[in-house]
Amino acid sequence: MNKTRSLLAFDYGTRWIGVAVGQTLTATASTLPALKAKDGIPRWEEIEQLIKQWQPDTVVVGLPLNMDGSESDMSLRAKKFGNRIHGRFGVNVAFADERLSSFEAKGDILEKRGSRDFKNESVDSRSAVIILESWLRSGIAHNTD
Repeated sequence: MNKTRSLLAFDYGTRWIGVAVGQTLTATASTLPALKAKDGIPRWEEIEQLIKQWQPDTVVVGLPLNMDGSESDMSLRAKKFGNRIHGRFGVNVAFADERLSSFEAKGDILEKRGSRDFKNESVDSRSAVIILESWLRSGIAHNTD
């Protein structure tokens, strides 16, 4: 019998970090308010508050790979961010390919609102939902018990 697991996801960025929460039972996620970052550095107390509130079994961090699958400078920064979460809070961290998640998020928002007036916060957190739901659909979540 599979235990339902709670998850947090982050779409790492230098100015905004998108946040989503989800769980394995329905393999769905919801947006949470994006976190402001200063040159990629979040307010760690906000991350700690999210982890205490949602008590995730795993944190999924989007990995912004180049289109050919190679790592970019942002990939390395996102990995460092995920590794710091693991080091500071002792929570399992997984990385997920996030290529095109921002593009897809903008498409979702455009379809929903009928406007191209994107606020970074909503795009980033919508991207975090896409990252988490894609990770859940990939079946990886079920192999980390």
